[in-house]
Amino acid sequence: MEKVITLEEALKRIEELENENAELREELEYYKNRKLSGRQKHNAKWMAIYNDFVDCYENGMTMIEIARRNNVSERTIYRYKAYYDKMRKVEVDE
Repeated sequence: MEKVITLEEALKRIEELENENAELREELEYYKNRKLSGRQKHNAKWMAIYNDFVDCYENGMTMIEIARRNNVSERTIYRYKAYYDKMRKVEVDE
């Protein structure tokens, strides 16, 4: 950063920084207001299917049957299974 020598130069630099701040605030608002895409983990729908998975899995239903019952892919059910195993491990370790 160069040394500011005169009052006029300092005021000009302050104005430049204020303009830069205004642009950055606009950019920040864009990122705050944008819609997030992709899988939203642990929202209400996710929890409902997960709870149904736990109930069915603990009662001996197969992964394919659980997937069909909840109208989701088998891969999704295996994600629930991985989460289920992780939660069970945490309970055992405590």
